[in-house]
Amino acid sequence: MYFYVKALHVIFIVTWFSGMFYIVRLFIYNTEVGEKEDVEKKILRDQFGIMIQRLWLGITWPSAVLTLVFGVWMALLYGSVPSWLWIKLGFVAVLYAYHFSLQHIYSSQCRGVFRYSSQQLRIWNEMASIFLVAIVMLVVVKQNLSFVWAIAGLVLFALLLMSCIRIYKWSRTRR
Repeated sequence: MYFYVKALHVIFIVTWFSGMFYIVRLFIYNTEVGEKEDVEKKILRDQFGIMIQRLWLGITWPSAVLTLVFGVWMALLYGSVPSWLWIKLGFVAVLYAYHFSLQHIYSSQCRGVFRYSSQQLRIWNEMASIFLVAIVMLVVVKQNLSFVWAIAGLVLFALLLMSCIRIYKWSRTRR
């Protein structure tokens, strides 16, 4: 039974992350539509609104809930909590806080309020990547992971992502 629950947990982690990665891209596109003419803006905002709502409410939220349900179930079946899992659960707690921040952006955009620039949203989009790398490394490497190397690797990964965003912005403004 444990492995079936674990498989379902992993499946919903994948769909949850997919939703979080794509929803921010849609937020970016929806924000950039503000630069279009009124008719085009209305058509695109209506379409993005439908896409955002279906993704967020139909895939991302259910996946977040089912990830949590199967994660708790799996922990109950496993019986004990090793030390590496406590660290992972810390990252997962912050990941849920990130998810709630996306809910805030979702709610704002549904009301027609666009508080963040597309550049800010691009940076925010990469947070999910950082959580993904941290959590997967913890789960796969477990006790063999050096704390110092893990933090250094995560910081370097984050710096690489931010550098890529800056390079992308530079290339867009050069055109």
